Amino acid sequence: MQRLVLFDMDNTLIDLDRAFGAWAAEFAAVHGLGDDGVRWLLELDIPHRDLMFRWIKYHFDLAASAEELWAGYRARMPQLVRCRPEVLAMLGRLRGDGWKVGIVANGMADNQLGKLRATGLADAVDGFAVAGVEGIRKPDVALFEIAASRCGVLLADGGWMVGDNPVADVEGGRAAGLRTIWVTREPHRSDADHVVADVLESEALISGD
Repeated sequence: MQRLVLFDMDNTLIDLDRAFGAWAAEFAAVHGLGDDGVRWLLELDIPHRDLMFRWIKYHFDLAASAEELWAGYRARMPQLVRCRPEVLAMLGRLRGDGWKVGIVANGMADNQLGKLRATGLADAVDGFAVAGVEGIRKPDVALFEIAASRCGVLLADGGWMVGDNPVADVEGGRAAGLRTIWVTREPHRSDADHVVADVLESEALISGD
């Protein structure tokens, strides 16, 4: 197996949930939604952001359109996300040990590219593929192929996929012929090769291969 490792970004390399909490507090303050509004936003479970903002507009009867609210979210989130120095250091060690390191991320182009640049991740890896840029979403194997190619290797020669989503990352990674590490604090049945609670724990598994 070649020395390739692909990582998901949101809630794998960066803590998107923490950033979303900060955004929710700001959004509620701007729109006068109070503490109850913050709690409602944090409990809202709609994975597709365009639909989420339609529901937010409807629930709070906001004057701005759902499209405007969503665009504002995408512009603000890159300013709120952080990548821990320990994570950047891990990526550096892997590359120093001869691993090709890439990122495969679903999401809108402006939002995800903004996060990659703002966190330093764009410069910390050999290549990345973003669904909103390529017009392909995980678990489609084609997005993994693009990421591997940007790292200068062939996906067909194998490697690792590390991510928090059991479908997009684990099933997608397995379909792409990669060994998989699932990052989760609440594991259930999974076909992942390994399960870890923090992405930093993946380094020993990858390096020990």
